[in-house]
Amino acid sequence: MELNMGKGFWAVAMLGIFGGCLGFGQAKEASYMEFDADWSLDGDLPEKAMLISLQGVVNKAGPRLYFRYPESWPWKITGELKSFYEARHGFDFREVENAERALSAYASQVDGYVVWDKQVRTSLIVAFTVCGLENAIAVNEDLIPLAKAAGLKPVADLRGAFRGMDDAEIYQIAYDRYWERCSKEVAIWMGGVHGSRMEPGIADYGIYRGAFFCDLSASPEDEEELALHKRILSELDSDATIMGWHSYAKDTEGQHVSLISSYGLKMEGLNSLPNISFNCQIPFTDDFVFKNNHNVGAEDVLKAEEKVYVSLIQTDSMGIGAWTKPGRGRIPYAWQVSMSWSRTSPGALQYFAEAATPNDYFIGGLSGPGYMYPKPIPEARFWPLMEEANELMDTLDLRVMEIMDYSEGNRHVGNTDLPKEIVDRYYEAFPDVIGFINGYGSARTFDLRGRRPMLSYDYYLGLNRPTAEAIADLEELIQMNRKRPYFLLIHVRESTTIDRVADILDGVTEDMEVIPLDVFLKLAASEQTYERRFLQESDPVDRNAFR
Repeated sequence: MELNMGKGFWAVAMLGIFGGCLGFGQAKEASYMEFDADWSLDGDLPEKAMLISLQGVVNKAGPRLYFRYPESWPWKITGELKSFYEARHGFDFREVENAERALSAYASQVDGYVVWDKQVRTSLIVAFTVCGLENAIAVNEDLIPLAKAAGLKPVADLRGAFRGMDDAEIYQIAYDRYWERCSKEVAIWMGGVHGSRMEPGIADYGIYRGAFFCDLSASPEDEEELALHKRILSELDSDATIMGWHSYAKDTEGQHVSLISSYGLKMEGLNSLPNISFNCQIPFTDDFVFKNNHNVGAEDVLKAEEKVYVSLIQTDSMGIGAWTKPGRGRIPYAWQVSMSWSRTSPGALQYFAEAATPNDYFIGGLSGPGYMYPKPIPEARFWPLMEEANELMDTLDLRVMEIMDYSEGNRHVGNTDLPKEIVDRYYEAFPDVIGFINGYGSARTFDLRGRRPMLSYDYYLGLNRPTAEAIADLEELIQMNRKRPYFLLIHVRESTTIDRVADILDGVTEDMEVIPLDVFLKLAASEQTYERRFLQESDPVDRNAFR
């Protein structure tokens, strides 16, 4: 593999601000612990929250503490990535058997503990903010003896402070007390599952960065939370990133990312993304060369035949998808890369690159240098954001940009299409890409300029779609689109195994050819059998969908 890092990348690295991670020095010895699948408030979550906060504090001095998460965890590669760090970075991981030993080993690096209120779930989220500012660990009252036994002193006690309050009141108090001291480069939305569970995988990174934590709603129905949400976004740096995820109990993905995009900020999920305080300090190895598996040259011209061409893309994070599941390499497959990981998890990107088969092809997205929706982005912010995205694509040797916009709907209602002026901007902002992809479910934005097409998905293969019905869907699509060549672009839900996808395709009786995405785009540029179309004024709009 070859690596084209670019001057901009190395300038950042030399400044020692690589994604907010200071310096490249790293200890080759580190500790790791195994986590089980209990994330309930009345179960093992309190101890895990304490250990994750410990991780965020001790990793400020370098990559010291790493966790292996269970197979049921959304992020599937903590074990694989640990093995990669051992093999490629020479790490010697020593297992720590329990929380008591972890505290004993690292207590000297911790300045104290914060007590959160077992009766107020949100108090734990506030406690994470305090931990980052005070170099402290988060404990409930049951864990105070453990903290004291390690020689730690209390730095804050939140018991009783928030009882009887709603989240808007609690976060306003937290804002008044802590916001001024918090990072303005990153904020953490500790959302996802709600109620009796919490999955705070990203908390270590927020503590590491001294970030403000919350799960404020973006729904217009939650007026007070929304007002504070907007205030926080408005007071972050212009190039800030929101890490984590929205609360499934409060608002929708579309509302959350639309609001963040409207401030020209970047979103990176999920709340369950683990070990980033460790990963962000692991650079590419000196011998690493990043080269995508291009099947055609950027300037090559291909000619389509009168047949059905199929190409497959998985967009959601490779770490939560089918990367480690059976079948990878069996058929051509494109994977959308979270490009900002070149700053927050460079080692993870190297792991993916070095584990790729010749049939694995990487593309950029979603919509920019982070997860964004282009329709809400202010035009003045669009251009610097896409300049950043271009630099990341150059770094990662990517030639295709994928766009997704849920600001006016999703794959069920409303629309996911782009107006012509947005399409114009993308063509201008990315002169070197060979093509663009739009949508998540099927969409209706298509274009061709020069030899660079913009194609939308024609089909979404959901995780729970029965195989026989998926085969029938594809056969019906092929029958409906009789003009040849027909370019059938399929988005595959991230957890669907490639073996299952291949079996579905094998079951289609219509003649078709499954080809790599870059070949697909080159062929689509040679024969425009798709209708040029943009968002229409009559297209439906739904800004409240997808709860």
